[in-house]
This record gives sequence, C-alpha cells and structure tokens, in this order.
Amino acid sequence: MDKYLKIALIFLLTALVAGCMKPKTDPVTGKKILIENDLKKRAIERAEKGGGLFSSTGGFGGGQTTYEFATSNVLWRASLDTLNFVPITSANYSGGLLITDWYSSNTNSKESIKIQIRFLSNVLASTSIEVTSYKKVCAADNNCKVSKLDNSFNNEIQNSILQSARKLELKKRAEE
Repeated sequence: MDKYLKIALIFLLTALVAGCMKPKTDPVTGKKILIENDLKKRAIERAEKGGGLFSSTGGFGGGQTTYEFATSNVLWRASLDTLNFVPITSANYSGGLLITDWYSSNTNSKESIKIQIRFLSNVLASTSIEVTSYKKVCAADNNCKVSKLDNSFNNEIQNSILQSARKLELKKRAEE
C-alpha cells in the first residue's frame, strides 16, 4: 500500500509541475505571453509598467480605473455649494459620500440636523444622488434622541442640489 501511495504522490506532483509550466496566453489575442523567470527582473518590469497588487493595471481590480477630479463633477460641486451653511465633517469624493456636522440655526436650540449625501453616479440626474437626513432633539439633561427626517426634507435638499448642478452645467457649456 505504501508503494501505491508513492506512485500517487509522484503522479500528483508531476501533474502540478506540468500545470505550472503551461505557457500562458492572452485571453483577448490568444498569443503566448512570455514570462521572465528571474523574479527580480519581473518585479522591476512590473514596477516600470505601474503595476502592483492594488494598482489599476493589475492586482485585485484588474481593469483600468479612472478618477475624475472632484471640481469637474457638477453634482459634487453643487452639493458643496448647497450645503455651504453647514460644517462638513466628512467629504470622501472617491467613496461618493458627503456628511455634514450636526447643525442648528439657533445656537441655543435643542434641535439639530445632520445631512448625508451618497453619490451613486456622475450623471446629472435625480437618481444620481441619495439624500438622508437626521434630526437630533436633546432634553435639558443632555438626553438626546436621533431620528430620520421624512423624505420631503430630503427631496427638498436633493432638488436644490440638482438645480444648482444644472446651473453649473449650463455655465460650463456656455464657457466652452
């Protein structure tokens, strides 16, 4: 039985080595891809091409990634313009998220609001942004309760952002 185990192990190792030696082909063109055997040379070639584990040319993403600068996105700019009266606590353009700080129009007020905008697309459309807002009411003993505001307030903010974005887009087109 020991003899059969050795034969099976040799067969398995042979199959693994043969699978590793199989020439790689480009899935698009079907041509063979030559791979450098020297790991140091391969690393230098990969670094010169701009590749890496988390790069846009290889690794996990595998495809090309393009980042549009935030000031060229009219929805982003319009959102910042619309919310210019509220302090922003988090602005993550690449993540598509904008969050304001708690805001109250009266400094002694026990009520405040917080607005969160999620960017779903760069296209100028009502489905491209999602507005969520929260209301915080604090009692005299600093016992606060947070609740979501209704959709009418969210829609009002969203419409204001979209109107501002349309104006920015028209201005941009007029300048071109």
